[in-house]
Amino acid sequence: SGESGAGKTESTKLLLQHIMNLCKGNSQLEQQILQVNPLLEAFGNAQTVMNDNSSRFGKYIQLRFQKNTVRGAKLSEYLLEKSRVVQQDTGERNFHIFYYMFAGLSLEEKEMYGLLDPSLYRYISGRFGTQDVAQRWKHKYQEVCNALDMVGFQEQEQVDMQAILAGVLSLGNVTFEPEESNGSVKVSEASRGWLKAAAVKVDVLRQLVYCVPCSPWSPSVSCCCSLCADARDSIAKVAYGRVFGWIVCKINELLAENVDSEVELSEIGILDIFGFENFAVNRFEQLCINLANEQLQHFFNHHIFQLEQAAYKEEELPWETITFNNNQSILNLLLAKPLGLLSLLDEQSAFPQATDKTFVDKLNSSFKGNLHFQPGRSRVLGFSIIHYAGKVQYTAGGFLEKNRDTLPANVLGLFINSITPLLSVLFTGKSLCYGRASYMNQGPPRQELSVGMRLHSLMVLMERMYSANPHFVRCIKPNNQKEPGVVDSQMVLLQLRYNGLLETIRIRRDGFSWRPSFEEFAER
Repeated sequence: SGESGAGKTESTKLLLQHIMNLCKGNSQLEQQILQVNPLLEAFGNAQTVMNDNSSRFGKYIQLRFQKNTVRGAKLSEYLLEKSRVVQQDTGERNFHIFYYMFAGLSLEEKEMYGLLDPSLYRYISGRFGTQDVAQRWKHKYQEVCNALDMVGFQEQEQVDMQAILAGVLSLGNVTFEPEESNGSVKVSEASRGWLKAAAVKVDVLRQLVYCVPCSPWSPSVSCCCSLCADARDSIAKVAYGRVFGWIVCKINELLAENVDSEVELSEIGILDIFGFENFAVNRFEQLCINLANEQLQHFFNHHIFQLEQAAYKEEELPWETITFNNNQSILNLLLAKPLGLLSLLDEQSAFPQATDKTFVDKLNSSFKGNLHFQPGRSRVLGFSIIHYAGKVQYTAGGFLEKNRDTLPANVLGLFINSITPLLSVLFTGKSLCYGRASYMNQGPPRQELSVGMRLHSLMVLMERMYSANPHFVRCIKPNNQKEPGVVDSQMVLLQLRYNGLLETIRIRRDGFSWRPSFEEFAER
C-alpha cells in the first residue's frame, strides 16, 4: 500500500521475482507468471500527474504451491478506470498500449489496422512524445508482444485484439450533426471516414446511438448530439473493458494449476491496488480508489494494533494501551447499509429521474453533522470527505452515469454480430476463450452490476484476507516531482503519520516480537 507513485507495482514485481527465485526452478510456468506484469501494465497502467506508470486497476495475484514448487496462479482484477479511454486531464495520458502500438507497429501493420498519424486521434488528445520516448515505447511494444507469446496468446487473438483497440481510437473521432430534413441527428460528413475505420457500418447507425428526434431549430439539438457522443464513448469504454477482462481470463486459463483436486495446495496472495489520490479535480474514480485504500488501512490497523494488543491483554501482560487513528467511522460513512454513501449512490442510480444534483442533496441531508463529510462550498457541484490520509474534495458531475456503467441495449447486437471473432466472443455469454462453445451462463445476458456493487467485491476479498496471515509492504513516496534520489522529509513524515507507522514502531519496540510456541521453547 502507499500513495500513487510510491512504488507498489515495482515492489510487487520484485516480490514475485524473489518468490520465483526461492522456488529454485526455472520452469516455463514461473517464467509465464513473471511475464504477466508487463502485459497487465501495458493495458491497465497510464501516465498521471502523480506517476508515469500508474496502475488504473487493482490486482490480486494468487500463487499456488505444492512442496515449495509453484503449480499455478490466478489473477483477479478490480475496477479498471475505463473512463480514461475517452478522457484524460491535462498532463495525463491514455493507457500505455495505445502509444506502444503507434511506436511499435510497422507501416504495413498500421495500414492493416487503419491507423493514421497519432496526432489526429481525440482519445489520445493528439499528444504523442519525443523521439526518445517513442523509441522507448517501441521497445515496450516488443516486450508486450513477447509477453503475449510467452503467456500463450494465439497470433489471431493478438491481431483481433489490436484491431479492436484501433477501432476504439477511430470511433472517438466520430462526431454528430443535426439532420435537417427530419430533425434527428446523423454522423457528420467529415467523420464518415472514421466511422468506416472503426468498422461500424453506416446502415446500422440508427442502432448505434439512441436519441430522440428533435427539431434542428430548437436548443435540444445540441443536447441530442451530446447524447450521441455519450453513447459513442460508452461503446469505446465497454469494448476496452471487455478486452482487458478477456486478457485476464486468458491469463488465468493458461496459468491454472494442473493437479488432482485431492492435492492440497498452499497459497501466497499479493494484493496490489491503486494508491491514495488527491488531484486538483477528483472524480468518481478517485472516490473508488480512496475507499479501497481506507479499507486497506483499516485492515492494517486491525492486525497491527487491535489483534496485537488483544493478545497482550488476554495473557495479562503489563501493557500500556497504544492509541491509533481508527478509520472505522469513515468506512461507515462510505459503506454502511442502507445509508452509506455507496448505498445512496446505488439507490439514486436506480431512479431514471435522479441526477448528480439530487444525489448530492441526498448526501448533504444524510450526512449533516458527520465529522468526515463536508458539503461543497464552491459553484461546482460536489462534496468533501476527510479521509485517513487527509481531506479530498470530489466533483460530483458524472457520478450516477459512471456508477450505472451501462451500455445501450441496442448496441449489444452490433458487437455480437461483429465480423471480428474476438469482439463477438466478448459480447456473447460464451467462454472468453477461442475454440470453445461452452457458455459461462445459459439464458439471457446477465445484468451489468453497478460500479458500487463491484466495489463490494473488492471489500469481500479484503474480508477473506482477515483470516489469512498477512505481511504488509508499506511504500513511502519520497517526493512529488517524480525525481530519483530526492527525499522531501516533510512529505515522508506526513505519510509515516497518517499510515500509523510511528505507532507501529512503538508497538514493535515495546511489545513482544519473538513468540515461540511452548514446544519450541521447551526444546530449546
